[in-house]
Amino acid sequence: MVGDGYSWLWNNPVTREVARCPKRFGDLVWGSNHHWSGGHQVAKQVSEKVSEVPVNMLNIPSYARWFVRLAGISGASAVALGAYGAHVFYRRDYPEELKQVYETANRYHFLHTLALLGVPLCRRPKLAGTLIFTGTAIFCGTCYFYALTGSKNIRQYTPYGGMLLIAGWLAMVL
Repeated sequence: MVGDGYSWLWNNPVTREVARCPKRFGDLVWGSNHHWSGGHQVAKQVSEKVSEVPVNMLNIPSYARWFVRLAGISGASAVALGAYGAHVFYRRDYPEELKQVYETANRYHFLHTLALLGVPLCRRPKLAGTLIFTGTAIFCGTCYFYALTGSKNIRQYTPYGGMLLIAGWLAMVL
């Protein structure tokens, strides 16, 4: 019903696209009759539809769950290193180039930590997770090392970490 105060919802282009989705998804979101039917009815329909999700969709292999744990450790270390950068490293009198390298390392560290969370949903989680984790360790590790020490002797390995990250993202497609 458009005149019930929810017309903004139906005029939204995203809402229209969701309503055109396959019947199961549309029913899950909007109810089987595709009009606002009240909070309790919608909540009940959503809970009923969610309970119909096939069990094998929620069954993640145990070896893939390790990447979620690694993402937890990686995320915690990214936050700690980000805090160190903000409260200690950036306040010191280091060259601007080293501060930018540290910022890049921390940004990539965070982004690829989030990517590790998606690894269990891939067809080949071992391959994608190993490539992303190793690439993150090499790319970000060499950038952190260079930023903190100013020593360029390990910087030669940074591109290899970047190539592993690219390969990891592509492995998520397989």
